[in-house]
Amino acid sequence: MKLNERSVAHYATCDSPADHAGFLRKRVERHHHHAHHHHATSYQRRWFVLKGNLLFYFEERESREPVGLVVLEGCTVELCEAAEEFAFAIRFDDAGARAYVLVADGQAAMEAWVKALSRASFDYMRLVVRELEKQLEEASKTLAACHKSPRRSSSSSRKRHLSNPALLPLQEKPTVLENGYSTWGSGGGVPGGAACPDRDGGHVKPPPLPPRRRSAAGSAVGSPVPGLSPAMPESPVSPDTACFSKLHSWYGQEIAVLRREWQERQKRGHP
Repeated sequence: MKLNERSVAHYATCDSPADHAGFLRKRVERHHHHAHHHHATSYQRRWFVLKGNLLFYFEERESREPVGLVVLEGCTVELCEAAEEFAFAIRFDDAGARAYVLVADGQAAMEAWVKALSRASFDYMRLVVRELEKQLEEASKTLAACHKSPRRSSSSSRKRHLSNPALLPLQEKPTVLENGYSTWGSGGGVPGGAACPDRDGGHVKPPPLPPRRRSAAGSAVGSPVPGLSPAMPESPVSPDTACFSKLHSWYGQEIAVLRREWQERQKRGHP
């Protein structure tokens, strides 16, 4: 691959944001042509800048031109065994291609560099784009299916509820009127005076009792009232008053007495 050195140098030092940057030590191998072909290994500290799929390295951080470039295509980034700790290598798929062995200053720096370099190639970006396109296609199909049949799913759900009365919400249960008033738990067909069983086989608790009003004398409404039956139970909460109809009748006695008194006063001409 031929690169325009001037354009590459400008791109390396221009104001475009870098994907990763930092100091690394680059291994350099020198071959000594002696009888046994001895290899001398040393490390050079360089400032590396990653932009896209191009890895530049400079002699110093303030250098204006890079001294080398690695094109991160057709390669893999992996940890390697070396005398130096925190070492990793950039190896190319072509046989005989040069491998770059780099050493970071610590574990966190090494992991960050390996992660950034592994995601720099266009091959990796192509895989990411394909996966995102697949997810977008699946999401579009799901959304289209939801737009086509929202009512169908709602009606099917309602049919399932109607087929099993136990699954009906409380407000959808059949309403049975007793003396013009809806009875508590009457949808279960419980005989009058008996406790109303709930879905779990227990007993439905009566509604909370309203606050007792006090008369001018300060006595509770529950005290004996003229005209009321002396056999009336002192408390509405009893085995015979577990249903709402019984509670309604118990509390309605006072209102019935007041209504009769009002009607009598109207007949006598008193306001």
